Amino acid sequence: MRKRALFMLLGSLAAALVAAAGGSAHESGSGKITVFAAASLTDVFPRIDAQVKYGFAGSDQLAFQIQQGAPADVFVAASPKYPELLYRQGLVEKPIAFATNTLVLVVPRSNPAGIHRVNDLMRPGIKLVVADPSVPVGSYTRTVLKNLGMSDAVLKNVVSNETDVRNVLGKIVLGEADAGFVYITDAKTVQGKASVIAIRASAQPKVVYEAAVVKSSKTKKADYAYLTKLIRPAAQRTLRHYGFGPRPKPAG
Repeated sequence: MRKRALFMLLGSLAAALVAAAGGSAHESGSGKITVFAAASLTDVFPRIDAQVKYGFAGSDQLAFQIQQGAPADVFVAASPKYPELLYRQGLVEKPIAFATNTLVLVVPRSNPAGIHRVNDLMRPGIKLVVADPSVPVGSYTRTVLKNLGMSDAVLKNVVSNETDVRNVLGKIVLGEADAGFVYITDAKTVQGKASVIAIRASAQPKVVYEAAVVKSSKTKKADYAYLTKLIRPAAQRTLRHYGFGPRPKPAG
């Protein structure tokens, strides 16, 4: 309960800051609409459209900020969980899926713990950093470990639960931990500073990105144009260039 109360307090403070600044703490670009997007999209989204204002953070944090009335026009998450939650709450329009991703294990370039496969994470004394389970990449990480049948042994070695995937990545690059789980797209941003260990396909979760227009937005035409842009060939090529997988086929 204490942890939950702290999270709610931090979320409220973050929402207040966003409302005051017109965006989140990690902003880039300026323009007519404000897009709240998962931290793993930090590099690629400005390449797709640099004429909007971006706020990048963990999907759970952004969803909470929107619930608190933060001024966002479009919400983009690294999991269907949060857009669909806000949709059920009547806060966003029907979400659309536009990309996929894959999890990998990253270790510092020097690899002081000698980690060469995921099974090595079960060794006592390994310092593993992961995202909090409330964050999509943190939830996906635990799915991977469950699928590999090593949840209990590996989670004992977790030394930090981070608020988003970029914080996990940063600790690995700085050598503050022996290993961490991130998206392959994030790993590509630190080539030469970290080594990547692949995770077999059968253990991979289904990582799907969804975007939705916020119902309170006053720029609906521009918002829907942005969503349309995400599924157009040019944006899909840019997403693939940054390591994202193809848009899932619509159900039905």
